[in-house]
Amino acid sequence: MLSIRVTATISSSSTLFFTNSKKLSNKFSYISNPLNNSSKPIKWNCKNSRMESSKSSFVTKASAQPLTNPAELIDSVETFIFDCDGVIWKGEKLIDGVPETLDLLREKGKRLVFVTNNSTKSRKQYGKKFETLGLSVNEEEIFASSFAAAAYLKSIDFPKDKKVYVVGEDGILKELELAGIQYLGGPEDGDKKIELKPGYMMEQDKDVGAVVVGFDRYFNYHKIQYATLCIRENPGCLFIATNRDAVTHLTDAQEWAGGGSMVGAILGSTKREPLVVGKPSTFMMDYLADKFKIQKSQICMVGDRLDTDIVFGQNGGCKTLLVLSGVTSLSMLQNPNNSTQPDFYANKISDFLSIKAAAV
Repeated sequence: MLSIRVTATISSSSTLFFTNSKKLSNKFSYISNPLNNSSKPIKWNCKNSRMESSKSSFVTKASAQPLTNPAELIDSVETFIFDCDGVIWKGEKLIDGVPETLDLLREKGKRLVFVTNNSTKSRKQYGKKFETLGLSVNEEEIFASSFAAAAYLKSIDFPKDKKVYVVGEDGILKELELAGIQYLGGPEDGDKKIELKPGYMMEQDKDVGAVVVGFDRYFNYHKIQYATLCIRENPGCLFIATNRDAVTHLTDAQEWAGGGSMVGAILGSTKREPLVVGKPSTFMMDYLADKFKIQKSQICMVGDRLDTDIVFGQNGGCKTLLVLSGVTSLSMLQNPNNSTQPDFYANKISDFLSIKAAAV
């Protein structure tokens, strides 16, 4: 089990305007008191949680074991949380055996939840993608990092008179709108260009109280500068990242630069570490456990990434299963320099179907 403490510092020139830290800390364990005006370091006490990966320390676990007895794993938990990209699909292509595997788990009475760091779609939009791929998944079973950003802002009572500047795509905008939060930016800023002439100075909206950065195929210099001004000059402005994934699967042919590249650009210009609400932060895990009243020890996290999916599960106190159908290869898992070891690994989630074959 991991024991992690994270420290974030806000300069004395910043005044945070949120006031209900008691409400938030009572509901979610990952945060102690982020909402004060003190110039002292603000500490997220993350005993079973992780809001930042860069300041974490890890305890080396025993090497992962191949999944030789899937029936035993299935019987040991009540809920399976699945990552999507690299586990359920790659790009727009469904991975072999997924429909049959999900049907098998549902037949055995397991709750299925789908969690993705990809913020380009809302939960409703992801529901349509599942449907297009022939999978019957309820919107309530889907949790994207776009939803996590909106849910986090709601959980801290983000002021009604404040706005969110979005570096990202439509999914974030839709979730903010559903949450009743004002926003600006997003895809419509994708065509904006800066004419660097003598005396030119960009002005930002002083009412922006948070900048949310996610994967953005329309990323440009205008967005970098606008986000930078908000974070650096608007008192108490939050810097929230949906995720820091280095790569993503836009197609099944190769890996593409992920949301971490956009976050990194803003981090570089502001010198501020973001608050990460997607995996491996356990905000979504805490939210799910609270919503469905699930014991975390009764959850198995299934993913294709060691640094997000597996650490997400481990930080939450869950069983973990790595599948080799996405980003991580067997050689990467078994590399002596890799200290993140899941409980089990399998080629893909359809390895669960071996129990059906054995029963015939």
